[in-house]
Amino acid sequence: MDNLLESILHIHKGEIQITFGPRILKTGLAVTLSIYICMLFGMENYVFAGVAAILAVQPSVYRTWKQLSDQIITNTLGASISLFFIYFFGVNAISIGLVITIMIAVNIKLKMENTIPLTLVTILAIMSATGGENYDFALERFLVILIGTCTAVIVNIFIFPPKYKKKFIQDVNNTFQNMSLLLRTVISNEMKETSYQEINDKFKKDLVKLEDQFKMFDEERVKFGKTKRLNVREIILFKQMLKVLQEGNQLLDNIEEHYFQSKSLKDESKIFDHQLEELIKYHEYLLLKYSGKIKLEHERSEKDILKEKDKFYDQVLEFYHLNKEQQLRHMIIASSIIDYSFHLEKLEKLIDQYQKPKEN
Repeated sequence: MDNLLESILHIHKGEIQITFGPRILKTGLAVTLSIYICMLFGMENYVFAGVAAILAVQPSVYRTWKQLSDQIITNTLGASISLFFIYFFGVNAISIGLVITIMIAVNIKLKMENTIPLTLVTILAIMSATGGENYDFALERFLVILIGTCTAVIVNIFIFPPKYKKKFIQDVNNTFQNMSLLLRTVISNEMKETSYQEINDKFKKDLVKLEDQFKMFDEERVKFGKTKRLNVREIILFKQMLKVLQEGNQLLDNIEEHYFQSKSLKDESKIFDHQLEELIKYHEYLLLKYSGKIKLEHERSEKDILKEKDKFYDQVLEFYHLNKEQQLRHMIIASSIIDYSFHLEKLEKLIDQYQKPKEN
């Protein structure tokens, strides 16, 4: 639910920006259809169908199917326990509280925590039914919730099906742009603190979203048995794209923690700044290479890249031998830079392997 609200409202510099993505449109359509179906069959409690539809929309096809099966199990259990308590203990605040407590514990035991909100809605819907036709009302409300859940699943699968690959690559490029700006200015310290922090916060949030997105992407492939050779190679490549961004994030953290805590010579700052600039260019080059925007005659030589890295490391070692105690913090940063460059080289090899079958 929080992810849905985040996708609707974006707060930027104190202003609320409203955007409408596929998931928002699917949620609105699912609510509309579920309520319409209930009204078509004369079911008065259609509001519960709308609530169920809102809670059932998931960000991936696999999670949608899993949500449906989990919801049927937990809602049936919740309805059964609710009817049991209604028959033996009647409807009162204590019995409702007990059923809710029991069902939360059951959901956790079954490892179906995601279904807790809708299960509790089912319990409240059934146990709030009153009058002589209590069980008929309870059954109708249970069916209404199932209609809302099933409608959301159908809409989520067939309307605007998620395009994981395209979305992932777009988000990788957008996340890289912010990381690029941070790495290019972190040593020189030329950006205003508030601006730097704002971009850094956005970069870290986008990186977390990318990690979640990759999990969904990989989850979809594994659970639905899409094990073609090319898909496996593509998953490994996307994982490495994420890894280099994570290494960039670690590098930024190390610079913030160690670089300004020790005295740096002007020449030393230039060396670090130059190396970061070269690695960002290399990273940018690899993303362009993956998208097929680099001409063959302009492809970079691996020897030049290794030569640049060796030159940087030799220069850092020279400063370290001059003042070992003072340069310990800088060696941590240098190691992080080497890690980042290592994973960039690995990314290029994976891109070459991925693109090879396309050229043959």
